[in-house]
Order: sequence, then C-alpha cells, then structure tokens
Amino acid sequence: MVVESLMNPLKAERRPWELFFLGVFYSSLALFLSLWIFEEYAGLVMVFLAVMACLPLIYHLLAYEEEKDVEIFEEKKLLEEHGKAVMVYSILFLGLTVGFSFWYVVLPSSLSSSIFQIQTNMISNLNQQVTGGFVQVSMISKIFLNNVKVLIFCILFSFIYGSGAMFILTWNASVIGAAAGNFIRTHLADYASAVGFIKVGSYFYVVGLSILRYSIHGVPELVAYFIAGIAGGILSVSIMRNEFGTKNFERILLDVSDMVLISVFILFFAALVEVFITPIFFT
Repeated sequence: MVVESLMNPLKAERRPWELFFLGVFYSSLALFLSLWIFEEYAGLVMVFLAVMACLPLIYHLLAYEEEKDVEIFEEKKLLEEHGKAVMVYSILFLGLTVGFSFWYVVLPSSLSSSIFQIQTNMISNLNQQVTGGFVQVSMISKIFLNNVKVLIFCILFSFIYGSGAMFILTWNASVIGAAAGNFIRTHLADYASAVGFIKVGSYFYVVGLSILRYSIHGVPELVAYFIAGIAGGILSVSIMRNEFGTKNFERILLDVSDMVLISVFILFFAALVEVFITPIFFT
C-alpha cells in the first residue's frame, strides 16, 4: 500500500525527525477524507483513518523491537535500544497532534467545532480543577489510577491487536490537538479584541503557551503510554512467532516487565507534576 512505502522501522529510528511531517500528513489526510466521506462522524472516523495509516510502520517497528529482545542479552543496552522506538512513537505522535491542532485553528470555527465535537466534549468533562491540601493528595491518587487504567488499555490493545495501542495514542493526539487549538484560537481572539489586530509575536506567544500548558505533565504521561504500548506489542509479536515457553520468551517477559514498571513510575511522577506544578503556571 502507498502509506506503507513512506517509512520503515530502520529509517524511522535513524531519521526520526521525518516522522513529524509524516504525522502531520497522516492527520491532515485523515481529517479531510473523514470530512469528505463521513462528515457527520468525522471526529471519530479521522482517528481510525490516521491509525490505519500508522499501523504498517508501527507493526514492523514492534517486530523489529522483538528481534532485539532475542539478539541482545544485556538489559540496560536493550532498554536503550527500545528508547529509539519510544522516540519514533513520540515524534509521530507530535506530528499527529500538531496536524490536528493546526486544522482546528485554521478551519472555520463552526466547521472545526463540528469535526472535533467529541474531543471537545471529553475535554470539558476532564477540565475540572480541585485545590487544597488533603484534596490534592486525593487528586494525585485519582489522576494516577486513571492514568494506570489507560496504561493497562495500551498494554492490552497492543497485546491483543499487535499495534492496537496506536488507536489510544491517536485518539489522545486528537484530544490534545483540539485542546491546544481551542487554547490558541481563544487567546488569539483576546489579543485581537485588545489591540485590534494579531501581532506575529503574540501569535507565537500564544502557540508556545498552549504547547507548554499541555506538555508539562502530558509529555511524561505519553512517554509512559508509548513504553507500555511497545511492551505489549513485543509480547504479542513473540507469541505470534511461537516463542512461548522458550528461553527467548523468558528474556522477553523480563524485558516487558521492566518496561511496564518504568511506565508506572513515570505515570506517578506525571501525576505529581499535574497536581503541584502545572497549576502554578496555569490556573
């Protein structure tokens, strides 16, 4: 297929920056195809279409990572090699997010609101802030457990569907893209009403502010999900290759367990940042 020929795992790990433009292209193509064919359900269909475009690359990437588990015996070096796959996920995710955010901003307000209606509904449901000493501890627990639930979904989706975690990650990219796009559009409108026109400097300030707002705690959360998705995918590929019960499978289980534990620690750190750090800059 055409999109499969655009990138392969070796090229992706050697030149990961190209994945940013690939993510922007996939998200843009998915948005316009969904708007053209399934306008009423564009917000959900575009996520599926973007996932379909990413699947060939992600599947071959997971197969490549599973081969590393068999060939590399030192766990530290193996985790370093998996870091390349995490970088692939991260840059591809960034490209998808920027693509969705860009079209949210530049499309007419009524059209973008219609396309991203499902995403904005989710944002409004999640956009609740709670303050206070004991309540903050409660919020850490709530945020952490909710993120762990998403982490488990990433592992299960990857284990059952191979690269199924890509759906959860692409969905999050569309939600974050809509949130950042709405933040940019709202603040640009405020500047426009205040000064009568939109200055270039103000534009970049708002864009940078929106990225910072969602990346302070969002980046570590997403990295944890990427690691978990890779872990589940590696386990899935190893079973498909009939390695269950072998020495290789034991090493793969150890590697997957280490990756899951690392993901959980990162999520706990992200919960602390979301409760105590992010509100300091954005209230």
